[in-house]
Amino acid sequence: MKLTDSVLRSFRVAKVFRENSDKINCFDFSPNGETVISSSDDDSIVLYDCQEGKPKRTLYSKKYGVDLIRYTHAANTVVYSSNKIDDTIRYLSLHDNKYIRYFPGHSKRVVALSMSPVDDTFISGSLDKTIRLWDLRSPNCQGLMHLQGKPVCSFDPEGLIFAAGVNSEMVKLYDLRSFDKGPFATFKMQYDRTCEWTGLKFSNDGKLILISTNGSFIRLIDAFKGVVMHTFGGYANSKAVTLEASFTPDSQFIMIGSEDGKIHVWNGESGIKVAVLDGKHTGPITCLQFNPKFMTFASACSNMVCKQ
Repeated sequence: MKLTDSVLRSFRVAKVFRENSDKINCFDFSPNGETVISSSDDDSIVLYDCQEGKPKRTLYSKKYGVDLIRYTHAANTVVYSSNKIDDTIRYLSLHDNKYIRYFPGHSKRVVALSMSPVDDTFISGSLDKTIRLWDLRSPNCQGLMHLQGKPVCSFDPEGLIFAAGVNSEMVKLYDLRSFDKGPFATFKMQYDRTCEWTGLKFSNDGKLILISTNGSFIRLIDAFKGVVMHTFGGYANSKAVTLEASFTPDSQFIMIGSEDGKIHVWNGESGIKVAVLDGKHTGPITCLQFNPKFMTFASACSNMVCKQ
């Protein structure tokens, strides 16, 4: 089935999960789309079965907290950042709930974490104004970039380059094999002092970059030329909440939640808003992602909601 404007308008809430007592700060679908894992400010990690539509397991990270959870390529393993005690990144086996490795280095909160789509490399960005490059097999940082401000960062879909959004005004593209030579491209955006950049994602076809903010707009830019193609707005975010924006897997549509529990969807090519869906949320929709393989998507406040 192909995603079209009318198909997107037809999405309805299929399931609401109330497993958490505090905000869900992040979730990630497994590459095969069969499970989704969430991290929450209540220090819990919840694993959901997407096919059966129910929570499978709950683990806790009471001591360090848990944020920015990401599946790795190995079955049943995740990396996540800490939001208590220190700023170490942790590599956890879900199978036996044991840490495989720690990645110390950042001196302030980690605000971006991106796993390579092709291997065991991952990158992290922190309020200490650095981006670090890691390999899951080693606790030692494999590369370090000092920047002028807070970074957001992400790998491209082929795992060959990564993009860093710096100081909420420029996007820098780095070649993974020669990142120490500096960026091979830098795109300067118009600075908007009313908000900060909170996330950066590539579309699956690698042609677009989506920049999310804690304001009431998101930007779609051409990944090759750095030109702003569209600025999407008209959704509620008066309290400067970090709202996750996402592409659909076919790279055609862009979605974001809002503080009033609605989900806004735009056509990436035309820039036209094609749908506003009722997410049935009690609070701001801080997380939103489309399933990579199945015709469902999930959104979260303190509740996880699955739509199809």
